[in-house]
Amino acid sequence: MSPVLLFCILIGYFALLLGVAWATSRNANNDSFFIGNKSSNWMLVAFGMVGTTLSGATFISVPGAVGKDAFGYGQILIGYIFGYIAVAYILLPLYYRLKLTSIYHYLDVRLGRRAYQSGAGFFIVSRLLGSTARLYLVVNILQAIILDSLGVPFWLTTLVILAMILMYTYQGGVKTIVWTDTLQTTCMLFGLFACAWFLLGELGMSIPDSLNAMQSQGLARIFTWDVDSPNFFWKQFVAGIFIVLTMTGMDQEMMQKTISVKTLADSQKNLLSLTLVLTIVLSSFLFLGGLLYLYAPLAGVTATGDKIFPAVVMGHLPAAVQIIFLIALVSALFPSADGAITALTSTFCIDILGIKRRPDLDVASQERLRRRVHLGFALLFLVLVLGFKAVDEPSMIGVILKLAAYTYGPLLGLFAFGMLTKRSLTDRLVPYVTVGAPILCAILEFYQQYLLGSYRLGLELLMVNGILVFAGLFAISHKETADKVTVTA
Repeated sequence: MSPVLLFCILIGYFALLLGVAWATSRNANNDSFFIGNKSSNWMLVAFGMVGTTLSGATFISVPGAVGKDAFGYGQILIGYIFGYIAVAYILLPLYYRLKLTSIYHYLDVRLGRRAYQSGAGFFIVSRLLGSTARLYLVVNILQAIILDSLGVPFWLTTLVILAMILMYTYQGGVKTIVWTDTLQTTCMLFGLFACAWFLLGELGMSIPDSLNAMQSQGLARIFTWDVDSPNFFWKQFVAGIFIVLTMTGMDQEMMQKTISVKTLADSQKNLLSLTLVLTIVLSSFLFLGGLLYLYAPLAGVTATGDKIFPAVVMGHLPAAVQIIFLIALVSALFPSADGAITALTSTFCIDILGIKRRPDLDVASQERLRRRVHLGFALLFLVLVLGFKAVDEPSMIGVILKLAAYTYGPLLGLFAFGMLTKRSLTDRLVPYVTVGAPILCAILEFYQQYLLGSYRLGLELLMVNGILVFAGLFAISHKETADKVTVTA
């Protein structure tokens, strides 16, 4: 299909997003930007969060990883289910009881200002790295299938896409993203199921026939029982629980949308609905990956990993499927960045700059400052995406999960210490603990063949990081004062 036509479709899709943004951001203010005026519909939030949770990394990397790990990602998915239940019934009641705008304010109330700033700081680092990695993955594919042939350089593609995102999030923030995410999730899921249905037709198979074929080729294996393997079931299962606890329950981007729902009960319904839909969708992505690896040899496609999905669709499937794939891919792209930039702006303004605590800033001054910060994070995204381009990893889902282990571990340790103990901290020492633990994890991972023998660290590095932070905080703690005990879960 002509790259020019594909480019025109991309522009048309963006025009639709701008229309949604215009309709939802009228009369928006800082409360609209940060928490959607606490009036978001829980069903829209739940459905839209599917797109935010999945992102371009899931759309491309999960099917691509089937060739290497078969359906092993399903082990993590089982853990996800238990993790979402824990977030709904442990963390959400706490956030609603304290009426939080930023969830990291809990750390300030419970543990002190340095714990608060450390938590917010690690969120900023983790979300910056994780979201730009996801954004890079999709931009890189758009570059390869459309823009290289038009002579558009990668840096300009990234700049234009970030400018587009700024245009529809600049004013409305969360209030707008709740609606745009719903649209994007719809398009992404339609693309998933349409591509799977067409591949089944091309293979001439029913769903049971295709699963049997995947089983015979070793593509449908879910469980790994080798204790030394990074993919050992219990490692993946427990890691799945803690990935959700940290990357959803302790992540301002995800919780910012969830706590924008008016009541706790509706917010919990939102999260449990998300869990059900996400389980079905992620299982479907694994199934799609199996279909891609069944079809690729028949079509002479040698690509693997992140490259197999676009290689099959853009090189061997009809124009209608290519258009569906492009729209779904772009729909996976925008939630990777729009909510992240909005949440980072919220965290930096509220938790680092403290604009709600500053009497010298009137409402107009707060909005001007928020817009400058929003623009600043968009520029940071540009720099980091170009950095990932220089590295060019073959499978970004592994990179994203590894980054999460290092950057969300301190958040896990901070929240766990606050909720599981009744002790106070020596405030000035908290940053040393939260920075020191990831450094120790890096040393442990680098020398694991000498320290751990045949055992290899996998996603459990996230828990190791959290445990080290918890232990370090306990070492610098003392008996809790009575007035702070009331905010523990």
